[in-house]
Amino acid sequence: MTAYYHLPGLFEFYDFYRVFLPLFRAHREYFYDWCDIGSLYGAPAGCLWDGGRAGFGDARPEAVAELIREYGISARLTFSNSLLRPEHLEDARCQALCALFHHNGPVASGIIVSSDLLLGYLAKNYPDFYFVSSTTKVLTDFAQLKKECDREKFRYVVPDFRLNKAFHKLSTLSDAQKQKLEFLCNECCWFACPDRKSCYESVSRQNLGEDFPEHICVSPTAGRGYRFSDAMKNPGFISLENIQTIYLPNGFSHFKIEGRSLGSAILLEFLLYYMTKPACQLIVREELYLDSTLDLF
Repeated sequence: MTAYYHLPGLFEFYDFYRVFLPLFRAHREYFYDWCDIGSLYGAPAGCLWDGGRAGFGDARPEAVAELIREYGISARLTFSNSLLRPEHLEDARCQALCALFHHNGPVASGIIVSSDLLLGYLAKNYPDFYFVSSTTKVLTDFAQLKKECDREKFRYVVPDFRLNKAFHKLSTLSDAQKQKLEFLCNECCWFACPDRKSCYESVSRQNLGEDFPEHICVSPTAGRGYRFSDAMKNPGFISLENIQTIYLPNGFSHFKIEGRSLGSAILLEFLLYYMTKPACQLIVREELYLDSTLDLF
C-alpha cells in the first residue's frame, strides 16, 4: 500500500518545488518506494477565499499551473475560509484561479473547502474539481467525522489532529471511509487548545479584510513558534514509524503535512523525515542547499 503525502506551499514554495520535483523524479531511489506525492496545496497571498493560514505565495499562478502539469501532480487550492458570504463568491481573483486549475492537464485538481456555501457554488460551476473537507472545521467528534466521510461531495476529509490516535474508533470505519481520511501529521498546536476553531475563524476574517480583535493564542508554548521537534512530542503526532506499522496496514493511506506559513528550510526537514531514505538525506539536503537559485531561509 502506498502512502500519499499532501504537501504545503503550492504557491508559497513554488521556487522550492521547482528544484525539488526534478530531483524527486530523476532520483526516485533516494526516496522510499512505498510513498508518493498526492498533491501540493496552498493559496496566493491576499486570497479572499483562503483560510487556515494567511497565504504569502507570490508565484505567478500560470507558472505554478505549468509546473504542476509538467510533473503530473494534483494541485489543491486552499479555499478554506469558513466565513464567506454570498457577495464573496464572485471574487474575480479566486474565479480566475478556479478557471486556471479546473482543467490543468491529466491529473485532477482539488479544492480544500470549509464553507458549504462555497462548496455548493464550486460544485455547480467547476464540477471537475474534487473536494477536500478542511481540518479548519475542527472535527473532533467521531460521529461527526463519520458523517462527514459519508458526504458524497468530498473525496477526502481531514479530521482534527486530536483524533489521529483514536484507533479503537478509527478501526470501526469501512474501507471506503478509511480511504477518505487524510491525517494531519505534524501539527504543533497545543493538544488541549480550546480555541482552535476561533483561531481559524480569525484567519478567515483577516483574509476578508475585516476589522476585528486579534486572536491571542493561549498555548503555554505560543512564544516558541513552530518547531518540528515540538510537533514530534505532540500526542497527535504521526511519525514515520506510525505510518508504516499502523496506518498503512490498517487501510489509511493519505497524510497531510502542514507548513505553508513556515520557511522552506523547515519544509525540507519534513520531506527528509517523511520521504527520504536515511542514507540519502545528506545527498538530498546538499542538492537543495547548494542550488544557487534557491533561498532556503
